[in-house]
Amino acid sequence: MTPNSPISPKALDGIKVVDLSRVLAAPSATQILADFGADVIKIERPDVGDETRHWNPPNFIDTDGTATSAYFATINRNKRSLTLDITSDYGQSVIKELIKDADVFVENFKVGNLAKYGLDYDSLSAINPRLIYASLTGFGQTGTDAHKAGYDYIIQGLSGLMSITGETDGQPQKVGVAVVDLFSGLQLTVGILTALYARTHTGVGQHVDVALFDSSLAMLANVGMNHLATGTRPPRLGNAHASIVPYQVFGASDGHFIIACGNDGQFVKLCQALGQDWHTDERFATNPDRVAHRDTLIPIMQAVFDAHPRAYWLDLLEKSGVPCGSINSIDEALNLPQTHDRQMVVSFKNSPIKTLGNPIKLSATPATYRRPPPTLGQDNDEIFSKITK
Repeated sequence: MTPNSPISPKALDGIKVVDLSRVLAAPSATQILADFGADVIKIERPDVGDETRHWNPPNFIDTDGTATSAYFATINRNKRSLTLDITSDYGQSVIKELIKDADVFVENFKVGNLAKYGLDYDSLSAINPRLIYASLTGFGQTGTDAHKAGYDYIIQGLSGLMSITGETDGQPQKVGVAVVDLFSGLQLTVGILTALYARTHTGVGQHVDVALFDSSLAMLANVGMNHLATGTRPPRLGNAHASIVPYQVFGASDGHFIIACGNDGQFVKLCQALGQDWHTDERFATNPDRVAHRDTLIPIMQAVFDAHPRAYWLDLLEKSGVPCGSINSIDEALNLPQTHDRQMVVSFKNSPIKTLGNPIKLSATPATYRRPPPTLGQDNDEIFSKITK
């Protein structure tokens, strides 16, 4: 099956989404819906559009000179673009007309901002009680900080995520991509799909409320649970793991790689592969022992790995059944055979744009890549022609 092959019916055929979101988090959710066949109408400001259209360079340049920013292309494929001034009576009337037969409405405005335009949950659900109204904000619809704007970088700091990221003796670090935005977008997708399923039982829609802050707290996972269990403050461990040793980056003579021994049996295989007897040392025999004595074990291991290049160690360890992997650059990762095999870089007919593929693989109704990210207002005529005035 090729990335652009037609699939009928698509998983979300017949689902209409009116999308007032912009930038990254919420648009990443609506792109997932669009990939599986939903009709996503992206509402953009006239002449300006989504802010990310202007976050360049780099750009993709089409044969007619049209520029599409790489950032915008990240999360806007398979959508239609409609330009509307939502502050005008006309713009509001058009959206309300679209809402009459819509299934989902998505927005990421500050809490309360859409009420003045009559585009809040109460107003739109009164027009269409079956509507799933999905909001993605910095801090959610309730709480002390609900009125505040949310930014991935700041939320990474507020939630504690940065406090556990980076070297032990260095500054706290953000993750290299806007991981809170993207994780929140996934949460929004799950919320929308869950609400759509609930509607099959209840016949009515509901308000889906997802916050960057909540999502980032949820991302703390076992590290957050460690604090709840002990009351202690989790340390920043760089590339090490709080509860598993060895589970970190090591340096070879020409680069870096990862070893991830999740149990004692794998550690024994590691020792045997390296011709070492560390597993017989009472300080290192079990994982709790290794955690307690990591400062002794890790330098000993590193001294061994200094002797040969990365490829040598990866070949040896993989053959021995030891979990390990290379630390690739972005270009190396995107050119791996596995990346190609999983269709994780896709292109579009008659377009220079390439995008990262959808990682959700459905056997019967897979994601399809039907339309490149739209130019601003590209679908105005088509959409307006179908609206009954």
